[in-house]
Amino acid sequence: AMRVATVYACVRIISGAVANMPIAIKRRLDDRTRLDATDHPLWQIFHRRPNRWQTPQQFKRMMEAGRLLRGNAYAMIVRSRGRVQELIPLHPDRVETIQRDDLSIVHIYTRKDGRRILFGQSDVFHLTGLTLDGVIGVSPIAYARETIGDAIQMQRHGSNLFRNGAQVSGFLKHPGKLGPEGFENLRASLDQFRSDGDQAGKNLILEEGMEWSQVSMNSVDAEWIEARKFSRTDIAMMFGVPPHMIGDTEKSTSWGSGIDSQTQAFVTFVLEDHLIPWEETVNRDLISESETDLYARCNRRALVRGDINARWKAHVNALQWGVMSPNEVRALEDQNPREGGDIYYPPPNTAGDNNDSEEAGDEPAQTTND
Repeated sequence: AMRVATVYACVRIISGAVANMPIAIKRRLDDRTRLDATDHPLWQIFHRRPNRWQTPQQFKRMMEAGRLLRGNAYAMIVRSRGRVQELIPLHPDRVETIQRDDLSIVHIYTRKDGRRILFGQSDVFHLTGLTLDGVIGVSPIAYARETIGDAIQMQRHGSNLFRNGAQVSGFLKHPGKLGPEGFENLRASLDQFRSDGDQAGKNLILEEGMEWSQVSMNSVDAEWIEARKFSRTDIAMMFGVPPHMIGDTEKSTSWGSGIDSQTQAFVTFVLEDHLIPWEETVNRDLISESETDLYARCNRRALVRGDINARWKAHVNALQWGVMSPNEVRALEDQNPREGGDIYYPPPNTAGDNNDSEEAGDEPAQTTND
């Protein structure tokens, strides 16, 4: 299925967006105060090295791709003294997940040498997609196999069509009768003509009064291109990716009034469906029950890192309304703090000040016209 361009594009876009978004481990100090738990081992796993050979971006992208294509993604949890040290990815095709009668969940992993290993639920980091039983995620590829199969067949048809010189099939009518030798010579000549791409669009030279009759529709008559567009839109719909993000801008208003609206819809209705499972699965599988002050949070501000105008507009609004201090903004831009930069500017609230003065009994200022 990944050989279909639309499937590859959808998996690349979603997995890339998830992988490029940092996962922060936060610590609650009180009901209103949160700090980054940079001293916790999970911070090192999601910001430095999840295992001995992968970067955090590689690990998250591979796991998300497995979830998109298989419906499940697995990683073995390596602990030392109760702390997570490594996450070792397990190929989802080699893992069998079973819920026992006592509702406990086990994972059976088959190694490359054929040996089967039994893992308990606490030993595996298990990401699921859409699930119908609450345990195992369903594969989008399995449910979309007819649509993807149609796309593969149309792709093969197009390849064969253009490999054969983009010539339609038909028949030659001879006024007389060809002998075996003449028939073989004619067929060899036609095969050579069709297989040579340089001959595409040129006319056949017929001899001995032969006539050419077309018996099948060409690719335009059969709306082959339109069929491919329909298949492409169906696959994008299966993954929830706006058509414009895979290069289909013909119906760019179907997700909103413009490209910006479509992108925002993708973030709100699609990407959130992939980020929240990461946060909740980290909380369930990697943070112990005793660490009630810790939780995982995807940094959604990373979505605007490439848009400097949107990023700085958000910074200005945060400063203006006293949401952030200058040094907090500088930290987001990887800049060092400045002296006096830890203050919060009071928000502009002129209307509120006027209301307060009137409530205190002050008379509004009188104006006179000259």
